[in-house]
Order: sequence, then structure tokens, then C-alpha cells
Amino acid sequence: MTDSLRDPIVMFFAGVGIPILAALNAQLGARLGSPAIAAAILTCTACIAALIYWSFFEHSSSIANVFAQPKHLFLGGVLFAFYIVSITTIAPRFGVGNAVFFVLLGQMVAAAVIDQFGLFGAVQNPITAMRGAGIAMMVGGLFVIQQA
Repeated sequence: MTDSLRDPIVMFFAGVGIPILAALNAQLGARLGSPAIAAAILTCTACIAALIYWSFFEHSSSIANVFAQPKHLFLGGVLFAFYIVSITTIAPRFGVGNAVFFVLLGQMVAAAVIDQFGLFGAVQNPITAMRGAGIAMMVGGLFVIQQA
């Protein structure tokens, strides 16, 4: 399967996983009485899964290179923890659908800004009128879904 076919499929299923992750971790946090502990368990499990993936598919990469990287690049881990703790804390009382709606809204805005300016080494993809209309339609669609 080519990357141009595989990549959208993989990303689709990554998207499918987000609300499932939110629902499962919210339930774990409720059962444990601590969203933070549930988030820590999820993060440790994710770390183990990523290391297993690395050992099977990317074993030529060296973990030793980690320490030579600019420290600001590790902010992604902080953002991951923020997402996990916030979705685990808020989803049970706000609803998984509502929580994921605002996550998707935030993703749409942030992705558009990152692409517009080519931030963080991303490929620059300016917001044209057509792209802006598409983003607005997606945001509108998210809103309509939540109103139903």
C-alpha cells in the first residue's frame, strides 16, 4: 500500500481512537478516583507501546540522540499530559462528545495557524479563501453535530 493511501487511513483510525481514549480514560479516572493517576497510567502504557513499536520498526534509531535535542522540543510531552489529564477530568462531567468537539475545534484552529506560518518546522500551507472556507465548513459541521 502506498503512503498516499495508507497515511489517510492511519490518521482516520488515530482520530477514531481519540474519543475512545477519552471515554476509557475518563472511566478509569472515575473508578480510581483520580484523573491524574489514570492519566499517568495511560502515559506509561503509551510509553511502553511506543518503545515496543520502536524496537520492531525503528531499531536503527538511537535513544542516545534524545539527550542532544533542544529542550523545547519536549514541550510535546507536556501538551500530551495536559490533554490526557484535561480530557480525563472533564469528559465525565461535560460529556465525551462535548469534550472532543472542543478538542477538534482547538485542533482545527491550531493546525491552520501552524500551516499558515510553517511553525515548528511544518510545511507552510497558507490559508487561501478555499482552504479557509473548508475549515469554516468543518468547524460549522462540528457545531451542527453538537446541536443535534
